[in-house]
Amino acid sequence: MHRCAMNDREAKARAVKILAKSIYRDLEAQGFDERQIVSLATELISEVTNKISRDHVKSQVA
Repeated sequence: MHRCAMNDREAKARAVKILAKSIYRDLEAQGFDERQIVSLATELISEVTNKISRDHVKSQVA
């Protein structure tokens, strides 16, 4: 059986790729260089990592 429609996870994964490409192009158009864009990506990863860590600590305490 072949599925024609994407499931929610696939749709969100596709949306994330499109959003990333759009953000990258916008930053580039605003004059940010590759190093600055990588720095932004690193900060985003750091924020997510910190959130995961906080959530883990909360679940250990609860």
